[in-house]
Amino acid sequence: MNADIYQSIPAPGLWADVVLLIHAGIVLFAVLGQLLIMVGGLLGWRWVRGFWVRICHLLLVVYVAVQAWLGELCPLTVWEHELRRAAGQSPHDRGFVEFWLGQLIYYDLPAWVFLLMYTGFAFLVALTWWWIPPRSPKRR
Repeated sequence: MNADIYQSIPAPGLWADVVLLIHAGIVLFAVLGQLLIMVGGLLGWRWVRGFWVRICHLLLVVYVAVQAWLGELCPLTVWEHELRRAAGQSPHDRGFVEFWLGQLIYYDLPAWVFLLMYTGFAFLVALTWWWIPPRSPKRR
């Protein structure tokens, strides 16, 4: 997106908070989803073999790993930071909830650490497809 377009958005600080909440939700879906799939596989939970949940989970995690390999930032991170700038805020100038959500999903580590983490996590998710295979989608 062109950086000028963020200036025309009403209440960009509010929208930055919305993007942060969505981003945190996606991170929780990726991480907590994997944990629940593995636990559910051991406990025989039927929903963890649902094809559409699993394909969305896999595609999300692979997308994150590919972005890391390409050296690209997550688009949600870029959007949030640009919206904060348009609101006259620093990307790190946040309220209590925004600060702690940011602490949850943003870490100050070298890029290679994220590359290893994202790639390793993508391999774990792929291995889980073999270990706890999803049901094939039903045709209606």
